Amino acid sequence: MGAGSITSNVKSDKRLVVVHNGTEQIETGIKKFGAMLGDYVEVGCNAVCNPGTVIGRHSNVYPTSCVRGVVPADSIWKDNGVVVSKEDR
Repeated sequence: MGAGSITSNVKSDKRLVVVHNGTEQIETGIKKFGAMLGDYVEVGCNAVCNPGTVIGRHSNVYPTSCVRGVVPADSIWKDNGVVVSKEDR
C-alpha cells in the first residue's frame, strides 16, 4: 500500500456492501467490508479502495486511482477504471 492510500470499509449510505464483478453483483450481507488484496498486489500512493473492492494477486493500482469492484489477477487498474492485463502491455 502506497503512502496516503485509503481503504474504506463502510458505504456512505450505510447500506450493505455489494461486490461488483462486471454484470454480476455479489451481496456480502454485511455493512463493513473493506478491500481484499491478493498476494503481491501493489496499490499506488493516494489511491482509494472503496468498500467491496477485490484485487487479484500480482495486480497493480495506479496512484490517485479510485478502485471499486473486482480487479482480475495479473492486471493493472489505470485512471478512470480502465483495466488492462499485464500480458497485453
